[in-house]
Amino acid sequence: MSKKEVLDNASLQRALTRITYEIIERNKGGQDLVLVGIKTRGEYLAHRIGNRLAQLEDISIPIMAIDVTNFRDDVTNHDSDNLGLNSEDKMNITDKNIVLIDDVLFTGRTIRAALDALIHVGRPKSISLAVLVDRGHRELPIRADFVGKNIPTAQAEHIKVFVKEIDGKDAVEIIN
Repeated sequence: MSKKEVLDNASLQRALTRITYEIIERNKGGQDLVLVGIKTRGEYLAHRIGNRLAQLEDISIPIMAIDVTNFRDDVTNHDSDNLGLNSEDKMNITDKNIVLIDDVLFTGRTIRAALDALIHVGRPKSISLAVLVDRGHRELPIRADFVGKNIPTAQAEHIKVFVKEIDGKDAVEIIN
């Protein structure tokens, strides 16, 4: 198994900063904006983007984390009591502009599950998608609005995102 680092700490930070600026431009001030990170690494990326928004625009944007496990189409035993949100994470998203944040966009199935989970919670005004890495190979008609880096991969390759909060470092590697 070989590994190739495609984003180091500095380039990962630049990608997140670029995504943040694009979110600012698209949302013109951040009113009614909510960042929703897909657990696990998307949650940490959402907090980083939220912190960067606070630095750049002097605004505090609500951040929510969502677990999409029970909304995936490849899970057969759904826990009807677990809607993907902890009670402290639930907030009113009706009529809000949601930026859904994940680490890697691959087939689109995780994003589809996240959309189902969000719609189950409320009816947002809009939902846009921000991903750190878009690796292609879509199975569903889903595309990201904000992309940190496009990394074309072979089907057999894997993308591994490291975040210092969990992994002790910030990096993105291709593993084959």
